[in-house]
Amino acid sequence: MAQLIWNGLFVGSFYGLVALGYSMVYGVIKLLNFAHGDLYMLGAFSGFALLGTVGAIPGGSLAALFAVLVLTMMVTGLSGVVLERVAYRRLRGAPRLSLLITAVGASFALEYGVRLFSGPNPRVYPVRLDGTAVSVLGARITVQQLALMVVAVALMVALNALVMRSRQGRAMRAIALDPKACLMMGIDVDAVISRAFFIGSALAGAAGVMAGAYYGKIDFLMGFIIGLKAFTAAVIGGIGNLKGTMLGGLVLGLLESFSTDWFGGEWRDVFAFGFLILFLTVRPTGLLGERVTERV
Repeated sequence: MAQLIWNGLFVGSFYGLVALGYSMVYGVIKLLNFAHGDLYMLGAFSGFALLGTVGAIPGGSLAALFAVLVLTMMVTGLSGVVLERVAYRRLRGAPRLSLLITAVGASFALEYGVRLFSGPNPRVYPVRLDGTAVSVLGARITVQQLALMVVAVALMVALNALVMRSRQGRAMRAIALDPKACLMMGIDVDAVISRAFFIGSALAGAAGVMAGAYYGKIDFLMGFIIGLKAFTAAVIGGIGNLKGTMLGGLVLGLLESFSTDWFGGEWRDVFAFGFLILFLTVRPTGLLGERVTERV
């Protein structure tokens, strides 16, 4: 039982980290950015390229990984800003269906753009985090797993503090309520939205590096499944609610861990998405989501 709970929390922390990008963008401009999972994939490949250069620095694998983590967050953050500027900004006032179709097109462009440069075959990560496990309450935990989870949780807590306690966070929340009023109050709406894309994309890139280093293998389609899982986590927790999104990621990770043990790995996704369907029939707004009445 302890091992299943630990496995679920470990995987769920990755889901929550990626799902925060979905929640941030949706909360600010009501856009479901289906290319977000591919920014996770782009982060994994950026880390792969950077680790090939700095992987031999003194201090060991963890030191190299953390150095590359920061650089990758910058790369994917800027990629998210470019994506928003090129693909989404001019369509901000268009029907939502147009934005969804554009997001799907951006997802394919990122996937096959990376395939063009990296090739179709999976790549083995230059740094693999595996170490001696210790037993804690019956669960086998490695120092590397614990370090990755601490980083993921620290990034989540830092994001929540930024959004809830900083001036930029107040601007994001104000734009989510009424962007036209924010413009009249002198807020640079485009700049704030770009920052939201930068932060969300940077978090996805960090998760991509950590997943690549932990699992040891990456490919250009790895963002598709994680994108669906992150979206599911955001919906379970209450999309647009950051704390709910973090909670949704952990819940999804626990569901997958227990379903794998009960039914086998091939039924993991069936169980998770089946739970989502049943859950939404009972609570459509998610665990911490609130009903929103649109003004006419």
